[in-house]
Amino acid sequence: MDLVLYEVKERVGYITLNRPDKRNALSYEMVTALKEKFDFAEKDTMSKVIVLRANGESFCAGADLASLQKLQSNSFEDNLADSNYLKELFLKIYQFPKVVIAQIQGHALAGGCGLASVCDFAFAVPEAKLGYTEVKIGFIPAMVLVFLIRKIGEQRAKHLLLSGELVQGIDAFNLGLVNSMVSKNELEGKVNEFAHRLIHNNSAHSMAMTKQMIDRVQWMSLEDALNYAVRANAEMRASDDCKKGIASFLNKEKLTW
Repeated sequence: MDLVLYEVKERVGYITLNRPDKRNALSYEMVTALKEKFDFAEKDTMSKVIVLRANGESFCAGADLASLQKLQSNSFEDNLADSNYLKELFLKIYQFPKVVIAQIQGHALAGGCGLASVCDFAFAVPEAKLGYTEVKIGFIPAMVLVFLIRKIGEQRAKHLLLSGELVQGIDAFNLGLVNSMVSKNELEGKVNEFAHRLIHNNSAHSMAMTKQMIDRVQWMSLEDALNYAVRANAEMRASDDCKKGIASFLNKEKLTW
C-alpha cells in the first residue's frame, strides 16, 4: 500500500497521507513518500493548487512509535541526518511554488501539526485537536517552531510550544493555526470551493512570486526588502500574465486563469 497518494482533479492536486492504521504517523518512509509526491506535484502541469489531506480518523499523529524508540539508540550523527531530512520536507512545503491547502479532518499533533503549519492555508473540523506536545515527552518542537513563529507570532507560538496544550475549534482559529473551521460533512466541499477560486481567479505565476517574496522579505532589512520589492515589481510588469491581466481589465473582459 502506498504511504502517500497523488491524484489530480480539475487542476487540484491531492496529496493524501495513507497510513490510517498508524494515524498517518511520520516515519522515515512516510517523509520520503511525501517528498517524492511534492517533487512530482511541482513538475505536474495538470495541477495548479495542492490539497494536503489524509485518510482515516487522524490527519497526522507526529512521529510514529518506531521512530521514537529508535531515538534511544541513534548516534548524534544519525539524529542529525534524520532531523535534516524532516527539515527538508517542511521547507519544501513552505517554499512550494504552488499554493498548498491543508485539509484537516482529524487530530494533527506534534510534527503532524507542523506539517499543517507549513501549508499556506488550513481548513479543519471543529473536533480536530491541534498542538505541539513535544515538551511533554522531554523533546523539543525544533523545526516546527521556526515556521510557527513566522505564522502566528512569538507570543501565541510560546503559548502552544511551551504548554504543549492541544487546542480545537474556535481556539485553533483564534490562535491562527487554521484559516477556517468547517463541519466534517462540508470540509471537502469547502476546501475544493476555495481551491477552485484560487485556480480560476488568480495567476499561478503571481501566486508563486508572492509566496516567494513573503518568505524572503522577512529576513531582510527594511531597505533591502523594499529594493527587492521594487525589482520584483518591475520584473512582473514585463511578465505575460501581467500583460494578459491588465489587457483583460482595461478591455472589461472576463479572465479565467
